Amino acid sequence: MVSVHWESGICCKAPTGVRDHAQIRPEGRPFKVRDSMCMLKDEGNKFFQAGDIDKAIECYTKAIKVCKDKKVLAVIHRNRSACYLKKENYTSAASDASKAIDVDAKDIKALYRRCQALEKLGKLDMAFKDVQRCATLEPKNKTFLETLRRLGADIQAKLKTTFSTDSRVQNMFDILLDEEMEKDKREKAANNLIVLSREDAGAERIFQNNGVPLLLNMIETGKPEMILAAVRTLSGMCTGHKARVSIVCKNMCSIMAIDNEEIALATCNLFQCINDSLTGGDTREYGKEEALVLDAAKDLKTILLSLLEMVASKKVSGHGRDQALNLLTKNVPRKDKKEKDNTRTLFTIDHGLKKILKVCGQVPELPDQLPLTENTQLIASVLLNKLYDDLKCDPERNNFRDICDEYIKSKIDPNNMDKTIHAVNTISGLLQGPFDVGNALVGHQGIMEMMVALCGSEREVDQMVAVEALIHASSKMSRASFIITNGVSLLKDIYKKTKNERIKIRSLVGLCKLGSAGGDDYSMRQFAEGSTEKLAKQCRKWLCNPQIDTKTRKWAIEGLAYLTNDADVKDDFVEDEAALKAMFELAKSKDKTILYSVACTLVNCTNCYEKKEIIPELVQLAKFSKQHVPEQHPKDKKDFIKMRVKRLLKAGVTSALAVMVKADNAILTDQTKEMLSRVFLALSEDPKDRGTIVAQGGGKALIPLALEGTDAGKVKASHALAKIAAISNPEIAFPGERVYEVVRPLVSLLHTDRDGMQNFEALKGLTNLAGFSEKLRVKIVKEKALPEIENYMFEEHDQIRQAATECMCNLVTCKEVQDRYLEDGNDKMKLLVLLCGEDDDNLQIAAAGALAMLTAAQKKLCTKLTLVTTQWLEILQRLCLHVNPRIQHRGLVIIYNMLNSDDNELAKKLIESEILEILSVIGKAEDNPKRQEPIDAARACLVRAMDLGLIKPFTSPS
Repeated sequence: MVSVHWESGICCKAPTGVRDHAQIRPEGRPFKVRDSMCMLKDEGNKFFQAGDIDKAIECYTKAIKVCKDKKVLAVIHRNRSACYLKKENYTSAASDASKAIDVDAKDIKALYRRCQALEKLGKLDMAFKDVQRCATLEPKNKTFLETLRRLGADIQAKLKTTFSTDSRVQNMFDILLDEEMEKDKREKAANNLIVLSREDAGAERIFQNNGVPLLLNMIETGKPEMILAAVRTLSGMCTGHKARVSIVCKNMCSIMAIDNEEIALATCNLFQCINDSLTGGDTREYGKEEALVLDAAKDLKTILLSLLEMVASKKVSGHGRDQALNLLTKNVPRKDKKEKDNTRTLFTIDHGLKKILKVCGQVPELPDQLPLTENTQLIASVLLNKLYDDLKCDPERNNFRDICDEYIKSKIDPNNMDKTIHAVNTISGLLQGPFDVGNALVGHQGIMEMMVALCGSEREVDQMVAVEALIHASSKMSRASFIITNGVSLLKDIYKKTKNERIKIRSLVGLCKLGSAGGDDYSMRQFAEGSTEKLAKQCRKWLCNPQIDTKTRKWAIEGLAYLTNDADVKDDFVEDEAALKAMFELAKSKDKTILYSVACTLVNCTNCYEKKEIIPELVQLAKFSKQHVPEQHPKDKKDFIKMRVKRLLKAGVTSALAVMVKADNAILTDQTKEMLSRVFLALSEDPKDRGTIVAQGGGKALIPLALEGTDAGKVKASHALAKIAAISNPEIAFPGERVYEVVRPLVSLLHTDRDGMQNFEALKGLTNLAGFSEKLRVKIVKEKALPEIENYMFEEHDQIRQAATECMCNLVTCKEVQDRYLEDGNDKMKLLVLLCGEDDDNLQIAAAGALAMLTAAQKKLCTKLTLVTTQWLEILQRLCLHVNPRIQHRGLVIIYNMLNSDDNELAKKLIESEILEILSVIGKAEDNPKRQEPIDAARACLVRAMDLGLIKPFTSPS
């Protein structure tokens, strides 16, 4: 029997039968202790057996330092590993066992000891691998097998626990609410919680695991990142779920009131989710949970009153007020005027109109004003306009006007100038919103006179507010005439005497607006020749001065928006690249009140405003009756417009437009969107410029404009999209999934109400998209474009008919399109065959290409082709004899498909006709790179005919 060293005894928990072969001589005799290393090792063994583990570790450590023999060193490491297991120092135990395994990978004791250490360290998967190796080496060892089974079960349980949603939710909250946790881990937990809340199962688990109180705890910490994570998680939980909304929606206004733009925006999104759920966004069936869903109308009323309370509260930050106004703008007025119920608007007017007017009247330069951002008052004006526009009848509109009138009268106080300028500023807000209401107020006795008088006040704030009001009031020609008569000299006087740049620039804008009162009518100039150019030069000077604050420079653009009605001013402006770039930089800034002015300026510079068609006969009639006839400025002709467009593109207009499109919806009104769409269309007129537009993000920016806004704006944006889609690589112009959003706007241009150019360019764009991928072809079919495309294939206009046929040619590889051609009872196949017989080469290429692909994909169509018209054979012969190799090739491919269609009678009929002679002549021709495709196709047809036994190869007599 082989004598074994102490090793078999040291492993107190080692499995029975595990032997240590490292210390046995080949002949079976034990080593003798001859040096200090062996003495240290043996002492360590004795200390271990005596239970003095610390002394054992000390001896083994000393032995390791002097040992040179790798195998002996492995044994000592293994022994020390056992000591560390006893001391519960599992990291060191695993490390020593690994060193032993490095020497002998089959060292079963070291493997098992490392397994024990790794298990204690929680590394169950690694421990499982070690014991699995042990069981492989000794498959009958019960200890190994039991450990293997136990670890397997533990791993499964751990996986289940780790990946169970409950555990994940609790773990995330533990990390988030632990103030000592690392910042990176807390951010990761916050992001994971937000993602989880967007899944239905995840949101439910958060809700069931006391998630709402825990999220409120996160909000109460006051830390912006914690509040943001909690609010976004609540948004995910509330999306489309009334039962959760009723619990969550309390106390959210106080969060939105915080002076943090990101938190205000996130809370606004939460309110939107709550509103959508309560107003029909939630279509699920609750079953037993139905009792939890409270009366939605009551919750909606509570939310509406809370938002109206926020509008005029001093405790609310500017960002919070903006989002409260945004929510009211988006959710109170009817989205579709066909809906009869406008009670939310009437309720808002009765309970909140005066509060909104209060916001419009704020003068930040005065003490004790509400906190505002640079966008707040414009958002309030937009809301007023939407509310007024949503009213259905005169009594409702009269009530709106009466409330406004009462509010203004209550604020005008000759003894309190602060209250009076508040009233004037409120009128300015109304003039920027429901203009008719503001205009009616300005028409009241004494109001206009008061505004003119305030311009002469000694207080600068009075002058500033009055000048702004005059600017907004002079939109109507009648008002402009009054102010030209009564206020121009006053504005000039203010402009010359005041040292305050803010007032100076506003008085200049007033003069600009009055100077442009005639619009683009060259004969209706209000000021002397050259005056408008001087005003514009001063505006450009202010615009390019970075020392002036953004709000003041904004007024310079406002002035240019009026003055660029004059073609001389347009030309000077586009030649000033520094001024253009300054305007584009301001358009990209946080102050979004500037968007409308920038859009107006660009519309004027590109002459893309709506123009009435001038009928020469009516012009003559007007002259005869001595009526005024508008005159076009010489610089408003096409060549000048084209030059201005080029300069705008060079200055980077597209990137500015792309940023403007992303602005908040309340400020980016439908009218502004329409103007941006018009500018994009003007910029994309020249095909050479479309690459620049795509490179600066114009393709992506056009998609939202084509989907939302006024009908005219959507059509213009869709037309610009069509122009870009027609000649651009869709992958570059509309990256990612955006390309699928382009299809619907293009299909909308196929409607018969659209003009021929829009139809043509939409078809060109769809042709390009259809040639790009199968998914896009399916998308075009789903958008119900096929009937429209087929209709245009009958069009008398040659170019539209060709474009429609080319589009169909790219679509025929789609299975659904092929099925339409297989259907009986329609002339689709007949039309394609007849189009192949037309004289237009491009039309023939498209029609024959479609026919070639259809007959290749669907063999039944080869037979159907012969039944739709008696001229089919003659048309095919013409294709095969065509001088254009592209047409000839397509004709020969159709012949090949028919020979390959499994219809022997059809094949026989073809070969018995003149087709065989045509094939022979083409096939026998010498190879020619310019005509190689038709030659190869003809030879393939002849080979197929031989395979069918219809012809035999020619052999000369012997």
